[in-house]
Amino acid sequence: MAGCALGCALAAAHYAPSHGAQSRSAAPVEPRNDISYLRGPYNTDFYYRQNEAFRVGAALHFSHSKQHDVLLLTPLADHEQVDARFDEESLEFALKLKARTEPSQEMYAPYTARAAWRVFRAIDWTHQLHEQTYDIMASIDIPWSDKARWTDRSMRYYLEKNDVAFSCAPLDVTMRRAGVMMKPYFTYFRNYYPRSNNYFYAAHWWHPVIYEAQMMGGNDQEQVLAVEQTDRVCFEQVLKDRPQRMLLLREAAPRYSRMAPEVANAFDNLHMFHGIVYDILAYEGWTIEQKRDELYRVIAALSYQPGDDALASKFPLPHPDMDPRIYADWMKGADGEMTRIMMEMHEEMMPLMMPEGQTMMPEMHERMMAAIRLKLRPGMQEGEIAGSLHDAMMAVMPDMKMMPESMEPGATPQKMIDAMLQGWREKYGEMEDVEPMPMDAEPALPRLPGALPAPGDLNEREPDQRR
Repeated sequence: MAGCALGCALAAAHYAPSHGAQSRSAAPVEPRNDISYLRGPYNTDFYYRQNEAFRVGAALHFSHSKQHDVLLLTPLADHEQVDARFDEESLEFALKLKARTEPSQEMYAPYTARAAWRVFRAIDWTHQLHEQTYDIMASIDIPWSDKARWTDRSMRYYLEKNDVAFSCAPLDVTMRRAGVMMKPYFTYFRNYYPRSNNYFYAAHWWHPVIYEAQMMGGNDQEQVLAVEQTDRVCFEQVLKDRPQRMLLLREAAPRYSRMAPEVANAFDNLHMFHGIVYDILAYEGWTIEQKRDELYRVIAALSYQPGDDALASKFPLPHPDMDPRIYADWMKGADGEMTRIMMEMHEEMMPLMMPEGQTMMPEMHERMMAAIRLKLRPGMQEGEIAGSLHDAMMAVMPDMKMMPESMEPGATPQKMIDAMLQGWREKYGEMEDVEPMPMDAEPALPRLPGALPAPGDLNEREPDQRR
């Protein structure tokens, strides 16, 4: 009881609103009816066949879970110390493989679970899809030519059985649909908690490259080798020199994205959702009730909507032949697919925000783009304007026209969203679908440059020794 009293008191102090916005709803009654995982011949195969990789993923989800309460219960003024301390804890948890099973989000974030349980319902449901799809790829009982069919079965179950399933449409569409870029919280987490943010950027490198290692290894023991080599890169390189952006599956798992575009898009939507949730929890201008309104609005925007299936394969493949066992330079910087999407969104919504009768002069456009690029980078750079992306844009253009819905919790800036979606349709509406991945023949894992042991030397386990 004492812990609850302390936590509630901290939360109450932290969430005194700084302006007069009212919550759109009282605390809802949310029945916690859970949904079981889908049964199949592959269940738990990733756990038994590639247990170390399974435990890395579980450790990453420990950090994802606990980060919610870290942000909920600590003031922004303490961000530097909190960020350093939590990054240390996350690294230790991963490096020492402390996780032995997949945690539910509530396990390490009980206060957030009480405040906005639907957030965890969406995350846990999609983490369950992670387990299902890793299992399918790891299973030697499912022939290579049947991997796509079983994966599609799992995705259909995911979309149909729960109303918080993330969309199978690409993030290019759903991010525009969410309309978060001009909200007063956007970029708070990456700017004020850069170590933790970049730890999750490393996590969002890890998830897709493990799929890609499975895709390159085939069903035999080469898959085990490819996953182990990729895990080694994570510990020896990626966690020491972390990506400066969120990598999308089309970048870090192009073969898997071609085999299962709907699944790849759902995971991109989940990973973006993590960052938005952390932004909202880090922002101190709203009460927890107002934050819940906004969180639930974002869930609805990123969730499946009729017609999303037709968009699932409309995305580019910037690096179709990448090798997940190589931490390439293009993975490390701030420029990539996610940055491209956000820069396009800014260009699409900017005409609506120009003062009446004015057009943006080239010098102003250059200053605005420079400010946005700084805000999209983790941490605070020299010359960067404090606060959110919205704050930075207002500092560059004080007379910028704002829509009231952009500042209100739970309110949808529909005109801005419509403009961005129209911009996407004009650019990409006629884009051809990405070419499906041929799965008729198992791949042979290519050798990495340099001397490497043969699969049997590196790993003596037989593929059928899973239980």
